[in-house]
Amino acid sequence: MPINADEALAAKPSTSRVDWTHKDVQLYHLGLGAGAPATDPAELRYLLEDRLTVLPSFATVAGGWMGLVSGLSAPGIEVDLMAVLHGGQRVRLHRPIPAQGSAEQTSRVAALYDKGRSAVLVLRTEAADDDGPLWSCDTELFLRGEGGFGGDRGPSARLETPDREPDRVLETPVREDQALLYRLNGDWNPLHADPEFAALAGFDRPILHGLCTYGMTLKAVVDAELDGDVTRVADYRARFAGVVYPGETLRIRLWREPEHRTRILVTAVERDDAVVLSDTEVVTR
Repeated sequence: MPINADEALAAKPSTSRVDWTHKDVQLYHLGLGAGAPATDPAELRYLLEDRLTVLPSFATVAGGWMGLVSGLSAPGIEVDLMAVLHGGQRVRLHRPIPAQGSAEQTSRVAALYDKGRSAVLVLRTEAADDDGPLWSCDTELFLRGEGGFGGDRGPSARLETPDREPDRVLETPVREDQALLYRLNGDWNPLHADPEFAALAGFDRPILHGLCTYGMTLKAVVDAELDGDVTRVADYRARFAGVVYPGETLRIRLWREPEHRTRILVTAVERDDAVVLSDTEVVTR
């Protein structure tokens, strides 16, 4: 069924209640590789409940899959899930995420672009608790074969990588079992765990979740540039440009820019610096 952009954009937002405890936060952080070395105080702030801080990217798993499912089932949207690719992610923080909480989450189709053969859907999910707004997530989905409905092509501006040497280069290893642990946050796609399924999809072996790479990158930047102060992160966005395999190493190049912005490029070391995250930026307070 062709996409009906007018119907999708005019649809009433869906709402749901999301709840999380310190265990959900700890599991998320473990899925990103936190806890090595296990006695490092800088790592334990992500894992011990008496001092727990929450990475802003936790917003992508704190009920995020409920919002995603509702967005793909919105009026005017009828797509084959096998044709859906996660193209990009953005999280804006209104204030620090508590280690335990409950919030009302509202999801709607914020934009729908016609790229010709394919379409790009932007799903916006906003969460608020009794004290007010918490976060806003923009999930960009690439819908193969769903273009041609006569809509706006959308913006084409990209975040250019600075034409100079990076100010800092970090390297973060991906554990062999990292995808198996990260999937416990709610993404059960067998592409990230089952070798036979991954082979059918054209991969040599299961691949890491893009949102795991996204979270690992933010953790590395927070640790190296912000002394672990998660409250300084105001806005974080990235485009998924390539896959990561468990057991590889992420090379994270950082460029410090004006207005508290840090541009980022992430590559896979073992595959000749193949780009895995581009158009990536952290904005701090």
